[in-house]
Amino acid sequence: MKSKKFVFFSSIVAALGGLLFGFDTAVISGTTHWLQKIYNLSSFELGFTVASALIGTILGAVSVGKPSDKFGRKEVLFALAILYFISGLGTAFAWDWISFLLFRFIGGLAVGGSSVVSPMYIAEISPAKYRGRLVAITQFNIVLGILLAFFSNYIITELNLGETEWRWMFGVQAVPAIIFFSLLFFTPSSSRWLIAIGKIEEAKEVLRKCGTDSGSIEEEVSEIQISLDLEHHQIKESLFQKKYTKPILLAAAIAMFNQLSGINALMYYAPHIFKMAGSGEESALLQTVAIGGTNLIFTMLALLIIDQFGRKKLMLVGSIGYIISLGTTAWTFYSFGTSFNEVGSYVVLISLILFIASHAFGQGAVIWVFISEIFPNRVRARGQALGSFTHWVMAALISWTFPMFAEVSGGHTFAFYAICMIAQLIWVIKVMPETKGISLEKIQHKLGIE
Repeated sequence: MKSKKFVFFSSIVAALGGLLFGFDTAVISGTTHWLQKIYNLSSFELGFTVASALIGTILGAVSVGKPSDKFGRKEVLFALAILYFISGLGTAFAWDWISFLLFRFIGGLAVGGSSVVSPMYIAEISPAKYRGRLVAITQFNIVLGILLAFFSNYIITELNLGETEWRWMFGVQAVPAIIFFSLLFFTPSSSRWLIAIGKIEEAKEVLRKCGTDSGSIEEEVSEIQISLDLEHHQIKESLFQKKYTKPILLAAAIAMFNQLSGINALMYYAPHIFKMAGSGEESALLQTVAIGGTNLIFTMLALLIIDQFGRKKLMLVGSIGYIISLGTTAWTFYSFGTSFNEVGSYVVLISLILFIASHAFGQGAVIWVFISEIFPNRVRARGQALGSFTHWVMAALISWTFPMFAEVSGGHTFAFYAICMIAQLIWVIKVMPETKGISLEKIQHKLGIE
């Protein structure tokens, strides 16, 4: 019981990287009209401003794997907390558009790094029987961060701070960044990383504190060492080899489908979408809080059952919900165009609440768990980085293009996302393997990797 409490605490702390990830991702949604007004931005420039963080996110995701292998997962989390702090204060005090883009880019580096290291670290310290729900705490914290950003934006708007309100919206992020940094001192290093660098006794102590799959620390260490098999493989060996093709394709597919749902378009432009559907400024912000609340509730539900229900079944349910909600949203925009009445506005709201519920219960809960599970120990950091890199490249494309596409047709945009989710449903049924309740080392064998 003591080990369960310790691994749970350590997972929550590591997942604070996810909370800051969610906050940083969503906070800009309440500031886009101010940024467009103050910096006189076109739709293209606004899209680039939003995507500037995502460019940093792509680089953060792709570059964090090697430092994680060299210095350790925990040490990299310390560095990410510092980047979040710099980004929060920097964007709050930005003196022009270029400086704002720079500090958003720095925040993006932290988000990209967190999307790799937080779930990987949790997967590596967690026993298989509750690894799914512990890794899913990262996603829970991401959506909690999104909700806090939406709610914080709404509260700050109610304070009537005028042209400085957007600065307060960004600056709030510095507080959780300090808390994240401080709590990391009380967490252990990853046992699997410690074994990979030869610190066996330290790894055994971590396993004593966090628990094992087999009940035997010696047996667990032996199984991890066999998985690493460093006599025949190097910890620095290339990820891009034929034997790793299957997990690479699985990670790339789930990451691409995640963004082709349009989820980040909703996260970044929720108030804008509701205004397109006829809502006023304050009403749009309140509806955005409703989206964030729904996201949190359904993530909690998925987190509670992911280790019993399985990753694949959650993806099936989520895919069907995506198709229904996106199809309905597209139909509503086709029907009402730019002349929405109250009924049309409510249909869009209900459809997007169903959309976010479907995302939270399916893709949102599964993606980081699944990617953290499917790569062998010796290449996990780089495999996780590849999955996150793919995710953030797609996020940048979706977020940058949404304002331009939405100007032409909201119906076409949401119809495209719906078609992509039909493709995801087929992929889940035909290709996606189930990984629930299996040790990381046994998943490696299931995917045919020696």
